[in-house]
Amino acid sequence: MRILRWALAVILVGVIVAASVPFWPLKSAYSETAAQAALGSDQAALIERGKYLSAAADCVACHQSPDGTPYAGGLPIDTPFGVIYGTNITPDKSAGIGDYNSAEFFHAVVDGLRKDNARLYPAMPFPSYHAMRQQDSDAIYAYLMTQTPVARKNPDPELKFPFNQRWLLAYWGLANSKISLPEAAADEDQNGAYLTEVLGHCQECHTPRNLMGGLKIGQAYEGGQLGHGIQAPSLTPEGLAERGWTAADLRGFLSTGISPQGTMTLEMFPVLKHSTQYLTDDDIAGIQTYLMGDQPLPPVPVKPHPAIDAEAHAKGKDTYVAVCAGCHGIDGEGKAHIAPPMDTNTSLRLSDPGNLLTVLIEGVPEQRYPNGEVMQDMPGFSDVLSRQELLDLANYMRSEWGGRSDTLDLESLDKFLN
Repeated sequence: MRILRWALAVILVGVIVAASVPFWPLKSAYSETAAQAALGSDQAALIERGKYLSAAADCVACHQSPDGTPYAGGLPIDTPFGVIYGTNITPDKSAGIGDYNSAEFFHAVVDGLRKDNARLYPAMPFPSYHAMRQQDSDAIYAYLMTQTPVARKNPDPELKFPFNQRWLLAYWGLANSKISLPEAAADEDQNGAYLTEVLGHCQECHTPRNLMGGLKIGQAYEGGQLGHGIQAPSLTPEGLAERGWTAADLRGFLSTGISPQGTMTLEMFPVLKHSTQYLTDDDIAGIQTYLMGDQPLPPVPVKPHPAIDAEAHAKGKDTYVAVCAGCHGIDGEGKAHIAPPMDTNTSLRLSDPGNLLTVLIEGVPEQRYPNGEVMQDMPGFSDVLSRQELLDLANYMRSEWGGRSDTLDLESLDKFLN
């Protein structure tokens, strides 16, 4: 009987503790003394630093309005659980963060806690920002407070029960890990890690997620699914080498959005537009070195795979010549300033054909890159090609220039289309 009472007591305590979890607004340490010193120092330099850091953290990409107004919020973000909207982070006191002080802003960024201690949905990448330095948060805060206030009310998230219950995020936080920086021997290595893991929050897209939407930290950079068939490919040293990346190519890609492996499109183009094009050469080099290592693996050359179905391969080539070769070249060599090459394109090497199919079906709008580069718009072929022609085209390109031995069938294509 005594054992039973003890067991019931333990269970009761466990229930009480579990029930109290939503009331644990655990916050990271924040030094008011350091904040006052930083915010009271050279304002011009602090604000300029904050501008750079807000670009490195890619704040505008999610916090712009649908019409492109920076930091005004309202941009829809699709998730497996429903639609969440980027919030207004202009200094408007009613709709934005104008009534936040620097500490409250810091806790929102690194802990996912609003001013009223309500929890933010992890579409806000606080699991990555959790390791952000206070002085960097303070600098971003100082910069944001100089922006034009916009009285744009934040739309409510479109989430069904139980995902619309913010208090449940307390348990989500206990069950899912946050990013922690690795030990680094050299300052430049630590800087690359900080830029990649924290400010750039690259794992948020390039790491797989569990059923709760949390990052599978043990599979860091092995690739993630972004919805609508789009894949963020592996950024592991092995994954990059397998797709033909060199250190110089990756640095150029991050800075300009253009490389032999392709151009920044789909979900990566806003990253270039609002973030990586503004980073210094040293910071770009730090990211590249962190991802690839001091001695990058040699790029793996493509070995065209013999077509399993010669007739289908020939039909795919005919379709390519008819609708693609005019811009991308008869042999996939591309045309400078017009269209990227296909014979070195990284998307064709991916085991998941989603990125290729998305581009073939939906097309790509005209995109303007740094240094005046423009890639003309590419039309989608959903209304031009039959399902079979689309299938043969994709298989031809993947086999010819991606070295893929696996082929898509109509069933897998229909699954993707639906």
